[in-house]
Amino acid sequence: MVLWLALCLTGTWAVEKSNFKTCDQSAFCKRQRALIPGESPYRALLETMELTNTRLTLQLINDKNKVRLLLELYRLQGNMTRVKINELKPLKPRFEVPDVLVKEPTTDMSLLSQDENGVVLSLGVESQRVILSARPFRLDIMEGREVLMSLNSRGLLAFEHLRIQDGKDEEGMWEETFKTFVDSKPNGPTAISLDFSLPGVEHVYGIPEHADTARLKTTENGDPYRLHNMDVYKYELYSPMALYGSVPLIVAHNTERTTGIFWLNAAETWVDISSNTAGKVHYVQGSNEKPQTDVRWISESGIIDAFILLGPTPKDLFAQYASLTGTQSFPPIFSLGYHQCRWNYNDQEDVQAVDAGFDQHDIPYDYIWLDIEHTDGKRYFSWDPHKFSSPKEMLQGLKDKKRKLVAIVDPHVKIESSFKLHDEIQSRDLYVKNKDGGNYEGWCWPGSTGYPDFANPEMRELWAQMFAYDKYEGSMDNLHIWNDMNEPSVFNGPEITMIKDAKHGEWEHRDVHNLYGFYVQMATAEGLIQRSGGVERPFVLARSFFAGSQRYGAVWTGDNIAEWEHLKISLPMCLSLSLTGIAFCADVGGFFNAPGTELLVRWYQAGSFMPFFRSHAHMDTPRREPWLHGLDNTNLIRDIVRQRYTFLPFWYQQFYHSHKTGEPIMRMLWLHYPKETATFAIDDEFLIGKDLLVHPVTEEGVTSVTAYLPGKDEVWYDIHTFKKHNGGQNLYIPVTISSIPVFQRGGSIIPKKLRVRRSSTCMEHDPYTLYVALGEIYIDDGYTFNYEKKEFIHRKISMANNIISSIKLDFEFDASVSLLTIRKPGVNAGEDWTITLK
Repeated sequence: MVLWLALCLTGTWAVEKSNFKTCDQSAFCKRQRALIPGESPYRALLETMELTNTRLTLQLINDKNKVRLLLELYRLQGNMTRVKINELKPLKPRFEVPDVLVKEPTTDMSLLSQDENGVVLSLGVESQRVILSARPFRLDIMEGREVLMSLNSRGLLAFEHLRIQDGKDEEGMWEETFKTFVDSKPNGPTAISLDFSLPGVEHVYGIPEHADTARLKTTENGDPYRLHNMDVYKYELYSPMALYGSVPLIVAHNTERTTGIFWLNAAETWVDISSNTAGKVHYVQGSNEKPQTDVRWISESGIIDAFILLGPTPKDLFAQYASLTGTQSFPPIFSLGYHQCRWNYNDQEDVQAVDAGFDQHDIPYDYIWLDIEHTDGKRYFSWDPHKFSSPKEMLQGLKDKKRKLVAIVDPHVKIESSFKLHDEIQSRDLYVKNKDGGNYEGWCWPGSTGYPDFANPEMRELWAQMFAYDKYEGSMDNLHIWNDMNEPSVFNGPEITMIKDAKHGEWEHRDVHNLYGFYVQMATAEGLIQRSGGVERPFVLARSFFAGSQRYGAVWTGDNIAEWEHLKISLPMCLSLSLTGIAFCADVGGFFNAPGTELLVRWYQAGSFMPFFRSHAHMDTPRREPWLHGLDNTNLIRDIVRQRYTFLPFWYQQFYHSHKTGEPIMRMLWLHYPKETATFAIDDEFLIGKDLLVHPVTEEGVTSVTAYLPGKDEVWYDIHTFKKHNGGQNLYIPVTISSIPVFQRGGSIIPKKLRVRRSSTCMEHDPYTLYVALGEIYIDDGYTFNYEKKEFIHRKISMANNIISSIKLDFEFDASVSLLTIRKPGVNAGEDWTITLK
């Protein structure tokens, strides 16, 4: 084990794929994938139907084994439908995911008609209905004569019921071995599966996290996309392999409608995607064949709990999903500035030297980060007594400059009797258990490690209390937190994670696995809120996540590599996360290896226009502070970082909107141009909100790029030259090493601050500059929850009959670029004002 850890530290190889399962090596995936379409054994027993004004229930029977299931069908407010399927009489309860939904959705249900073949129910919206067919069981969601979505149209519904072992031990049903790891399965086979058909759909997106294009590929000739949170370093690109987090939401789009499927299940899940295959749906006689995408979900345990989001617009879909899982947390404004991170800054003197280096080179930043080496022997919530002997002195030095520090607190605990955190968790019996009832132990950075049971609310509360100033000695209010390794990572576990037969109370780890990182980030965010008395908004970064993690902070793209292809893939990775509610994403530079200066500059350019702007590096890579790459590159990086700070008011406004509406910040183009098919597969450029279009340079040595400007009736302005371009075209753009093509949509306002100082807090009272191409501006104190008390400024700015302001001001107008400059208007952003242009 010591040798293995030493090799791991060197980071000298790419991902070892043999450490991670394929579908054929995952017994339940292999079983379910072997089912033959079109042979569904399930039929609906219409005589068992019960209908109230909130739901429909009826029984399904498997005609092969006579096991009965209970179907629950809900029409939810906001154009959503919920389908739940569970065993009618299970031997013991099956796991249902808690804590992810922000509230139980409001329901309503009414019957339109019924006969011996099925039932027709109203979905509330005019002409929308759901048809429940009895033999075989099938659901069709209709609008008029058009099928929007079908469930079990391919007959792939499967529900492995709980049973007593009867002597038949088919491969992987009661015990499964992967390499040397044995997974006992005391409950036997428990997998579930359901297929969804999407007529008229060719483009589907979502189900992060995968290092792949934003548009999902068909999986017929390879493995399905896998959702199983794992520690995967130097991950493979363009692969359906699972990574650190999972959001089981698929978004489907065509020119007529945007829909979604949210599969609420926290167990290991595989998602098969096929296009134009068997089971196409045709209700209109004589209709021409149209494209169809089929999506099949396969999970190891739990129940079927699927939410069908019917849009019809992208904006509607995001509102629907946000009503279920919440919106992106509203971060403090300083977290939108620049972050400098490395595994690891050596000691307090190193931190002070890096901090001084930013001042010396006139580069602003807000956060410097510390990794695991800052702790006392990997005991989290502690400081190395030699290297970080005076943490408050270090933090105060940063605070005096209005800067902050992020320290890592990982969710594995060193097993040592003198370690207070371990002793308390053990004394309160809050560790995850092994299958025999003892505390589960694995290996991670501290060596022999215990894993707190974060699925237990008592453990989350204990964890939150640890961030109190009197418990986390040496901490101050400018110390923020990141949670790494929260998949959870177990170095000596199967697939570098926890064995599935470990226990969280009555539930096995297989039931809750993808929730573990979600709960860690939840507990940490709550701890930072508690330590401020509920006043300050926290900043918490986490590597592992699930649906709803957006409520607690940010994520990053993990242990990537300083290569051009990893820069390129970071765009669709964050776009996919944004489509599924997690808006706060990115990282700069590549964690492993040393980027060339051109790659580093291009990554800074891209990162400066992505929501989370942090430079990050492995301990074995050369130092990467922005001034270590030659004078020319220092100047380039300085300009990039300073430009980010000028845009902070705009970024902050985008996060406010996302927090209020659930709409993404970093957006695929089709979200605003839903009928423009040319935008559907574009993931090498993106919108920030609706008003900035960014096309980062992601290829080495290029002297030009071609960017697509959407909207044939739109006008786009180059933010650097103010040159006007019409939309609906591919635009050839010459680039130099200092270029990043960015365009502002005509008819918009971009608020900026042009006085760049050493941190965002230092810029708090500086004036705003509005780049009017008209729109709005949002301002608050930047870090507390007082905005919930209406303590903010949110102004709409418009122009009509050449009137913007009521006071006479001097201005300049450059007709060649349609640029109007108004200098020092002296108006209060929080008051009504107009400007008259004569």
